[in-house]
Amino acid sequence: MKKTLTGIVTSDKMDKTRVIEVSDIVKHPVYKKYVKKVKKFKVHDEKNIAHTGDKVLFIETRPLSKDKRWNLKKVL
Repeated sequence: MKKTLTGIVTSDKMDKTRVIEVSDIVKHPVYKKYVKKVKKFKVHDEKNIAHTGDKVLFIETRPLSKDKRWNLKKVL
C-alpha cells in the first residue's frame, strides 16, 4: 500500500513539477493548544495539469530526483 495525501498546489513554475502544501491541525503535547502544521512536497506532474490553487491527490513513488518522491494522481 502506497501512501496517499491531499493538498493544495502552491507553485507551478517548474516543468513537470508542482509544489504542494499539506496542512494538518495537531494538539501541542505540553500546552494543549491546537497548532497548524504545514509541510511542502515536490510532486511529479507529467502532463502539467495542476495549477496554483488546485486541490490534488498524490501518491508516493520511487525517487524521481533529489527532492521528488511523489506522483500526481488526480486533480480534485
